[in-house]
Amino acid sequence: MTPDTPDKPYLYEPVERFGEGLTTQRPWNKGALAAVELLNGRVAMLGFLAALIGEAASGKGIVGQLGALVRLLLG
Repeated sequence: MTPDTPDKPYLYEPVERFGEGLTTQRPWNKGALAAVELLNGRVAMLGFLAALIGEAASGKGIVGQLGALVRLLLG
């Protein structure tokens, strides 16, 4: 029962098998999902580019850069 409507029970979505939600038709806003995935891909590309620039500037890979950052913060 919900606090604002004590006479009506909660309405749960039906239980799905693993991965079923990716193939069934749902009333989701697919345009918004596509825009979010596009943004996610672009941010990932920027992160990869930043890692390449950091490696070129420092001469160390990402693990070496993180180690230097830890030494800087802790030492």
